[in-house]
Amino acid sequence: MDPVIIVGAGPVGLTLALALARQEVPSVVLDDGPGKDESRLARTAVLREDTTALVERLTGAPLDGAGVHWTGWRSMRRRQVVRHLVFDGAAGEALDGGDGSGGYGLGVGGGYGLGAGGGSVPGAGGAGTGRGSAAEGAVGPEGADAGPAPLHIAQHVLTGLLRAALAREPLVKVAVESRLDGVEQDSSGVTAHTRGPKGTWWRGSYLVGCDGPRSTVRKLQDIRFPGRTAVERYAVAALRTELPWDGEALLHRLPPWRTSGPSAGEVTARPLPEGVWRLDWLLPPGKDLVTPELLVGRVRETLTGWTGNATPAYELLDTGVHTVHHRLARRWRAGRVFLAGDSAHLLGALGTQGLDEGLRDTDNLAWKLAAAWHQPQGGRDALLDSYQEERRAVVSARLRAADQMLPVVRGGRGLRSYVPGSARGHDTLLAEGHLGQGPLGGPGTYADSPLAAPEEEATVPVATPPGAPVADVTVTAEDGTFVRLRDRLGRGALLVVLVAPGTGVWARRHWMSAGIMPRLAAAVTALPHPAELLVTEGYPGAAPHTVLLIRPDGHLVTAQAGVHPAALYTATAAALAAREPTAHTS
Repeated sequence: MDPVIIVGAGPVGLTLALALARQEVPSVVLDDGPGKDESRLARTAVLREDTTALVERLTGAPLDGAGVHWTGWRSMRRRQVVRHLVFDGAAGEALDGGDGSGGYGLGVGGGYGLGAGGGSVPGAGGAGTGRGSAAEGAVGPEGADAGPAPLHIAQHVLTGLLRAALAREPLVKVAVESRLDGVEQDSSGVTAHTRGPKGTWWRGSYLVGCDGPRSTVRKLQDIRFPGRTAVERYAVAALRTELPWDGEALLHRLPPWRTSGPSAGEVTARPLPEGVWRLDWLLPPGKDLVTPELLVGRVRETLTGWTGNATPAYELLDTGVHTVHHRLARRWRAGRVFLAGDSAHLLGALGTQGLDEGLRDTDNLAWKLAAAWHQPQGGRDALLDSYQEERRAVVSARLRAADQMLPVVRGGRGLRSYVPGSARGHDTLLAEGHLGQGPLGGPGTYADSPLAAPEEEATVPVATPPGAPVADVTVTAEDGTFVRLRDRLGRGALLVVLVAPGTGVWARRHWMSAGIMPRLAAAVTALPHPAELLVTEGYPGAAPHTVLLIRPDGHLVTAQAGVHPAALYTATAAALAAREPTAHTS
């Protein structure tokens, strides 16, 4: 089989190449640049727990030193701290002022962001407050759990780590200075042509466009990219200084000091390594020019306002203007050609992160491409179609939620005029966007996916609903070692996890031949796709002897009470979009 052609060498394209290589699929990355990224501290990304774990798993390196895990989150309005959350496993405290209502959260009038087709986002739909429970990591009032700390990292640093990992990967070839200008496909593969000093023809099994907002791949496939332009604009500065909130991220609305030039009354501060901070000032609608003089003045006013004294010493390192667009490609698949990341969607309003969704695209697509690549005659079209159905529905719901919330949060009227404490509710919405929670930022679920397993008599509920990402529990691997569940993801195999309290204190050889294990092992061997059998002492909401079936991207297929080989086989076939028995070949 020919390699997969990946167009674009940004974080999404490089991550996809690593994810495919982990599943023994070769790829060629067409990079239109020189193979090295410009250092820009004003271009950063905030990764949530799941996408951080994905990058660490693929690169084999922790990201702690490359970026900063926030120690806390602080929301301020005027001079008042309205919410203070502490990470590192400690419960966040919320310091609410004013009327003490705590905010209305989400879900007024039936909820926001219902996904069409394959996916949805947490908190979407329903008429409750939408705050969620501590177990869901929602931002709430007094005593709420802050959840895992986001990671803030410069994009060129992230890309550098991915490039370094690719340099050690024999299954990946990176072709620099290779700009795509033509794509042809037939029943057996794809042919791509590049121009430039190293222009040539490339032959591949599939092609994935990860080439950004102005995607050449998308244009060559004549795929429309409708949406909204300049939803939000920010003036950005990266500087080295000392702020009163070491390691904490800050959202300050309606700061009390006077500002020069256009202002929308909102500024965020997010820490980076080595005492560097990224500051973002929300700009009012329009196309007002952000001059160097205006930006320097804004820096000095903000630093003085936060420290309460004369402007502290600072070193201005980088500046820019960040414009947020909301767009969604009509199709994410055209035969053997796929779109991922910014070529498929643009989002980022209200603190959300588009790169998070791009990385989730790669996690979803990689295992499906690998299944099709390893079994070229296996009829995997329905499985490949599910990529668009699942991922586009999740991103569509995210965009819909943001578009509906924007006039509420940014407008001076709307719900504020008749909902008590709505200003604090706005703080909740913004915090959820920045922290990767709720309908604005939380990982999507694929409950309505075409790959959903049918309800069986053996099916039982656990804390993770079908289609949602699984909890990262400790499991015993086949060699008897104790590992995290997430470490076993992304290898192309399904995971079958037995909940068996007490197994952790016994050597594996003692319990592998006892009880229901031999029957379960035989059932796993008979599945129509490679699967790894793991054992855990416990899983949230699961009774002893519960069997979990998990996709290679970490989403739950089903949970069953005990060993039911036929039901397990049926659920596996559904997860592969294969209703008939199939044989796997590598």
